[in-house]
Order: sequence, then structure tokens, then C-alpha cells
Amino acid sequence: MIFSGGFGNLTHVWKEAEADQMAKIAMQMGVPEDAILIENKSTNTGENIVFTQQLLEKEGLDPQSFIVVQKPYMERRSYATFKKHWPNKELLVTSIQLTLEEYPTPEISLEQVINLMVGDMQRIKIYPEKGFQIYQDIPENVWEAYTKLVALGFTNHLIKEK
Repeated sequence: MIFSGGFGNLTHVWKEAEADQMAKIAMQMGVPEDAILIENKSTNTGENIVFTQQLLEKEGLDPQSFIVVQKPYMERRSYATFKKHWPNKELLVTSIQLTLEEYPTPEISLEQVINLMVGDMQRIKIYPEKGFQIYQDIPENVWEAYTKLVALGFTNHLIKEK
């Protein structure tokens, strides 16, 4: 198992990197420590993949298939970013299956979740042009929903385009 993640957009306030926390939970659930690799320096999805590639190379490992576990709203972007960096690897992306109503927590409000989802949709649209991920078709009704949410003010996680 590889745990990848340092301090990102939501976790920059944590005292311990994402990967370190997730690895501890896995070990508490019975995963042997020697079956875990940790990449805890990345701050975004692209770095998760690049730094994991470097870690695997350092370890002399070249897996041909991956199961990527991500937040529900980040599945498509994770797929597109992974395929940009590792086009020939077999990939399955999954997440905990939650409804939008189930996703908010005391730490992450529904408004924040929607802002994050809107920001991820923007990235799916613009990141291929920047070379960060592969192109993915966005259905017209999905893009219309995005533009309506932006018009309603869900803009906190958008990248400022020039």
C-alpha cells in the first residue's frame, strides 16, 4: 500500500501529513508496516503521482496496475492526472460511496464541499491545456450546473484565470 499526501488545501492546518495519518490507521487495522510505503511531501494531485513515481523507482518497484482511493468529488481529476503521468498503467479509481448530504462534517461544511467540487470541475476543464492531466469530455448539462454554481458564488476554490 502506498499512502501519498503531505499538507494540501484542506489539510494545511493539520499537525501530521495526510499520508502519515492514513498509514497509522492502516497499521491499526492490521496492515503490516513493511507492506506500506509513505510519500508525505506532496501538496496537490500532480505531486502525489510524481512523488509516488519517484518513491517506487527508489524502491525498485514497477507495478503495472493501481487502485487509487480518493475523495468522491476528485475521482475524475485523479484519473485524468494519473493517466497524464502514467498512461500505460492499469488504473481503477474509487472512493467511499457517500451522498452529497452525507459528505459534510463538523470540519468541512456543505458550502465548502460545493466550493471544492466546483473548483475540481474547473480543473478538469483547464488542466489539460496546462499539461497537468489528460482531456476528459464534460457533458453539457454538467458544465451548465458548474456555471450556475459559479454564478451563485461558489468560487472559493477556483483558480484565477488570466
